[in-house]
Amino acid sequence: MKYLLRKVVFYIVALWVAVTLNFLMPRIMPGNPVEIMVAKFRGRINPQAIHAFTQAFGLNNHVSLVQQYGIYLGQLVHGNLGISLAMYPEPVSRVLAQAFPWTLLLMGVSTVISFVVGSLLGVLATWRRGGILDLVAPTVSTFTAAFPYFWLALIFLYILAFRLPLFPLAHAYSGGNASWSPSNWGDILYHAALPGLTIVVSSIGGWLLSMRNNMITTMGQDYITTARAKGLKPRRIMFRYAARNAILPNMTGFAMSLGFVLSGALLTEVVFSYPGLGYTLYQAVQADDYPLMQGTLLLIAVGVLLANFLVDILYVRLDPRAQNQ
Repeated sequence: MKYLLRKVVFYIVALWVAVTLNFLMPRIMPGNPVEIMVAKFRGRINPQAIHAFTQAFGLNNHVSLVQQYGIYLGQLVHGNLGISLAMYPEPVSRVLAQAFPWTLLLMGVSTVISFVVGSLLGVLATWRRGGILDLVAPTVSTFTAAFPYFWLALIFLYILAFRLPLFPLAHAYSGGNASWSPSNWGDILYHAALPGLTIVVSSIGGWLLSMRNNMITTMGQDYITTARAKGLKPRRIMFRYAARNAILPNMTGFAMSLGFVLSGALLTEVVFSYPGLGYTLYQAVQADDYPLMQGTLLLIAVGVLLANFLVDILYVRLDPRAQNQ
């Protein structure tokens, strides 16, 4: 209980720091959203409209920074992340709500698949040291893990979508409007297959190598020797004793991966014009859309903290000794 309480306090403080930095970011950068909005209209905005924009973006110069911070926190409590400049007058929360499911589908599923498959291959390769899998998998994994997401995405896009039109070239769905109705699931998965394959191939090698190294260390422990001496079934020793302990160091990395699911593999989404959070952040930076950048970065920070908190709870379930740390 004390372990979880310490973790809750830590993550509350970390969340407060993330929120505070997110508040300060557009206020310490040169310019502000109102100036950008005025520039887009080439100055053809009356003073009343400028005042309204200033109030909408919470940048009133007649209000102290502390008061602005209080207003900002109050808006966050009510789910108000401001108004997007690039998509004015669309609220940032609505823009993020539209992009979030696409990133969750693409990055979430791809990350889980790469972690599970990579870890399982690492376990099997180590358990049968010197076998074909142990000889081939580490070499191939080292090769694929060295490829950046975007480089592999370009290669796959050119070969599998352009030269061999097996997959769509871009976007997350056919036609002009997205629909999550069951009749469109096949089309959505078809468009997500190639970018998802890119992410899995790029990341699976890292999980395999990490799990293999952890398993080699674990296999030399006395409790593995004792389990073998007792005549326990090899499968039970492999999964219940060796793999269960070897996977613990990987859980922190998996938590970070799940957290950064919200940002998406930014360049992968850009290459495939996939309408996720990564592509949304890219568009926000291009358009100097500070409110949308703020909202996206805050969502990423919350995602990382939440994922780490959930893995900390899972860590206690896998290794009760963590409660005494």
